[in-house]
Order: sequence, then structure tokens, then C-alpha cells
Amino acid sequence: MVGGLLLTFGLQWLRKAILRASGFKPLHDEAAIFDKAAAASRKEKHTEQKAMIDDWYAFTIAFKGVLLEGLEVAFIVVTFGANQGSIPLAVVGAAAAILVVVAIGVRVHQPLARVPENTLKFVVGIMLTSFGIFWGSEGAGVHWPGSDAALFGVIALIAITALMQVTWLRRQHDRLTNTKVQTT
Repeated sequence: MVGGLLLTFGLQWLRKAILRASGFKPLHDEAAIFDKAAAASRKEKHTEQKAMIDDWYAFTIAFKGVLLEGLEVAFIVVTFGANQGSIPLAVVGAAAAILVVVAIGVRVHQPLARVPENTLKFVVGIMLTSFGIFWGSEGAGVHWPGSDAALFGVIALIAITALMQVTWLRRQHDRLTNTKVQTT
């Protein structure tokens, strides 16, 4: 079941990443998106309330992000824990990961616009799809040659396939763009 969920999410991420890399969908510009959201937040009415939360608009946006990322981490922790037969060990691993991420965040405080988000989403799509295929197949009774090491082969196969699709779609996009330019 978890493999199916990972495969579903992974294919969605990978599809969008392939379309962005090939030019059929515009690249994600996190800095522009942040500027637009910040401007919208400033336009919203902010009323003084006697509750603990002064800015419900900002609270809702932050809560949504934390909830989605938290669910993603929970899926990963439960999956790894269930796969190894030790959920407590997975929780310790997740806590260690949180500490590492916080330490890195404190140490390296550069703007998020410098993170190659489109490349990161492409890699995440490959990884989620690969893990989904691997674990979904194991759940269906497949025994991989080389056991868990076969995951590296699945990742390589998905990455090569995705890059081939980007190349093919980029050619198609260029052909369409050139045809439109010539007709105008």
C-alpha cells in the first residue's frame, strides 16, 4: 500500500518535472512565488484579536506547509520502520534527521531562491517513483535480484527513462516552437 502511495506521488512529481525540464511547463520560480504570496498577505485585512494567533492568514499558510511536509516524513518513517520491522528505530532516525536539518539550516542560511528547486523536484520524483516501484513490487511478492541493492538499478532505470523523455519532449517542444515562429 505504501509503495502504491509513493508511486502515485512520485509519478505526479516526475511528470511535472519532465514537463518543466522539456519546456512544456514553465520552470518554478520560488522567489517570484514568495514575492507574490507576500504581497497578497500584505493586502489581506489583519484584525487585532485577543487570541494567541494574530495573523490567521500567515498561520494558515504555515500550517498547510508544515502539515504536508510532516505527513510526507511520517509516511517515510513508517515505511522504513515497517520494512525493517522496527518502527522505534525509524523514529530515532527521523529525530536524528530533524537535528541534522536544523543544524544545517542554522549554519547555512542562504535564501531558498538559490536552491535549484526544479532539479530537486526532478530528483525527488525519480526517488519517490523508484521507491514506489520497489516496495510496491515487494508487497506484491516480487523477490529482487540482489535484494535491497536492486533499488539502485531501479533508480538508475527511472532516471535514464526520465532523461530520455526530457530529451524527446524538448525536441518536440523546439519543433512546435519553431513551427509557430515560422507561421507568424
